[in-house]
Amino acid sequence: MFTKLLFSLWLLLVFYGDPLDAQKKKETLLSEKVTQMMEWASKRAVIRMNGEKFRRFVKAPPRNYSVVIMFTALQPQRQCGVCRQADEEFQVLANSWRYSSAFTNKVFFASVDFDEGSDVFQMLNMNSAPTFLHFPSKGKPRRSDTYELQVRGFAAEQLARWVADRIDVHIRVIRPPNYAGPLLLGFLLAVIGGLAYLRRHNLEFLFNKNVWAFSALCFVLIMTSGQMWNHIRGPPYAHKNPNSGQVSYIHGSSQAQFVAETHIVLLFNAAVTMGMVLLCEAATSDLDIGKRKIMCVAGIGLVMLFFSWLLSIFRAKYHGYPYSFLMS
Repeated sequence: MFTKLLFSLWLLLVFYGDPLDAQKKKETLLSEKVTQMMEWASKRAVIRMNGEKFRRFVKAPPRNYSVVIMFTALQPQRQCGVCRQADEEFQVLANSWRYSSAFTNKVFFASVDFDEGSDVFQMLNMNSAPTFLHFPSKGKPRRSDTYELQVRGFAAEQLARWVADRIDVHIRVIRPPNYAGPLLLGFLLAVIGGLAYLRRHNLEFLFNKNVWAFSALCFVLIMTSGQMWNHIRGPPYAHKNPNSGQVSYIHGSSQAQFVAETHIVLLFNAAVTMGMVLLCEAATSDLDIGKRKIMCVAGIGLVMLFFSWLLSIFRAKYHGYPYSFLMS
């Protein structure tokens, strides 16, 4: 009986090896992977990966660290302007983490370019860029590990909140100083002050109703088009499919928008407003009847055409909206 037991143990060792030795090899391999990732991160906050590196350091076990990867298409021939903007924000986030006092090997930031790792895109069934994915230290990525770019935008602060939700790592985003805004504001105030000084003996223009009405109208159009949402969320200007090359300027969801979309809506609202102004002028001005008719026709045309386009955009975003005008 004892001989059979020894023989069984011998067979286990021959076919499966020593469990302690296997554990030691696993720990050694893990240590080598972490050391290599730390070395890459010390040189570049965002580690550039191809298919081989992705399979070895992200997909293959063992791994006790999380990886946040931006899948992008930065080559000039891809003409992905959104990818460049998202890459800049991702670099800000990764550098904020890399040079913070709380930096550890718990999480790394990496990127996979389509032209350097197209096999990774195929492996993950990915057909759009940029896309942000979190690969947890244990288990497979879940649905919540895919960043909702179209909803939250790609601002570094939004990405940092998402990382904090997924990994419980809080990153304080530190941006390089940008003096363009203060300089522009100072220049604008200087111009206004200079004009006021030159006309200091005649300030009647400050009491001009048309000037204040035009200023208020511009402010209302800017705010109602969604510019404040853009400032808070930092959405992409547009979206380009890297496979088909098709560019979308209108977001297909009611929960998000593109920057280009706000510009389009602003112009359409301005055109409708212009049409209403022409109609009011046609009804109240002292011009001859011929000019008033032309103003009336032009006003009706502007209102009907651009209001119809606004409704078509609304229908495209709010699926199932039953009403339309001129255009379906």
